[in-house]
Amino acid sequence: MSTAETTRTETAKFGIATMMAMVVGSMVGAGVFSLPRRFAAETGVSGALVAWLIAGAGMLTLAFVFQNLAVRKPGLDAGVYAYAKAGFGEYLGFFSAFGYWASACVGNVTYWVLIMSTVGKIWPALGEGDTLIAFALSSVCLWAFYLLIRRGVREATTINRIVTVAKLVPILVFVVIALVLLKPGVFADNFRGGPGVGSLFEQVRGTMLVTVFVFLGVEGASVYSRHARRRQDVGRATILGFLSVLAIFASVTIVSYGILPLSEIAELRQPSMAGVLEAAVGPWGATFVSIGLIVSVLGAYLAWTLMAAEVLFVAARDRDMPRFLGRSSAADVPGPALLMTTLLIQVVLLITVFSEDAFAFALDLTSALSLVPFLLAAGYAVKLGVTREGYADRPAGRGRELAVAVVATVYTAFLIYAAGLKFLLIAFIVYAPATVLFAMARREQGRRVFTPVELGIFAVSLLGAAAGVVALATGAITI
Repeated sequence: MSTAETTRTETAKFGIATMMAMVVGSMVGAGVFSLPRRFAAETGVSGALVAWLIAGAGMLTLAFVFQNLAVRKPGLDAGVYAYAKAGFGEYLGFFSAFGYWASACVGNVTYWVLIMSTVGKIWPALGEGDTLIAFALSSVCLWAFYLLIRRGVREATTINRIVTVAKLVPILVFVVIALVLLKPGVFADNFRGGPGVGSLFEQVRGTMLVTVFVFLGVEGASVYSRHARRRQDVGRATILGFLSVLAIFASVTIVSYGILPLSEIAELRQPSMAGVLEAAVGPWGATFVSIGLIVSVLGAYLAWTLMAAEVLFVAARDRDMPRFLGRSSAADVPGPALLMTTLLIQVVLLITVFSEDAFAFALDLTSALSLVPFLLAAGYAVKLGVTREGYADRPAGRGRELAVAVVATVYTAFLIYAAGLKFLLIAFIVYAPATVLFAMARREQGRRVFTPVELGIFAVSLLGAAAGVVALATGAITI
């Protein structure tokens, strides 16, 4: 029995309700409350409809990929990372693990920025979540959550299930109120977008990173698969959670176009959902959404921190990270991995103080870092379909699953293109230095650090990181 399989038999087991709560809790966080402004800045109703159609279909194929891989490869835990390693080797598997972990950490930074921006409306010293006071208060909260999670995984996931239900209430109330008070004339004026917008393709492309961010977490049940009571629950929780959240996200975006002119939505302070509801019903609307946001974001932060630490822990247990990250407490908490996660969040929080738009920067970087792990997971599903590996006992459905995997791969590649060169280079700056951890793990095992192919991949990442540093230093790209 492998290390991962042994670990799975020793840990607490969760049913489909808890696994689905992990998916929904991971996806419904800061992103949904920022959707009105982010979309209005890029497109109108028509572009938003096309964007959600593309994003929904594309991310659904990824959800199906994770569902199919959970069935075809039940022995692989921490899905995103494990699939990349099994399909493309240890170094790219390491890249996937580190990239997914880093994206989760940067995503958690957006939560603190948005909370501080929300409170900043009544306490101006917090600004839009990017002042020194906001940084200090976020840091205190960050370490308070660290202490909470150290109490145990079961306690943390129980809290997550309760918060997942609580945070959906204000979002659903927002959709219902905005739909009832929708102004047909305003909605019609917003249909094609504002003056000076580009082609429909350019409008849709401008929303792609936003849709990636809000859908991050679709793989939540897969990442936490070692705790699943039944393997089939992983796939079911993924699909059910995704479809529920897609309906919520699209509804929040579209109904907002019927409350305010496009130009006014694009200028709203984040969280823009609060501004939209305030325009519809008065000041109490902003307060209502703000409270809902804080509950939602804290719940999502909890789920993401659990998943981030889990990826490092499983990678270390599989000897792809230094062994110190594979230690866990009697309460089933991967302590060193959790500490390293919290430290990276702390560092990125400090960087946002110097960013021109802290929330937008952290959101887009989160999306960019997650794309490589997603692309490798989708590529692995394609590889399984072509080679028929994992289909010997149950060959039925191979053609359909291969077609879905190909679409998911093409969609993820398009997202990398949509992200643009800026975030690709910044992602390399994050990826390349992380190779130190890979080298440490190899040295612990008395092995060569790189194979010839891995050395070539490392050289490419190093060149990308160098180009990114030069671009930042010369002002060619900014944060």
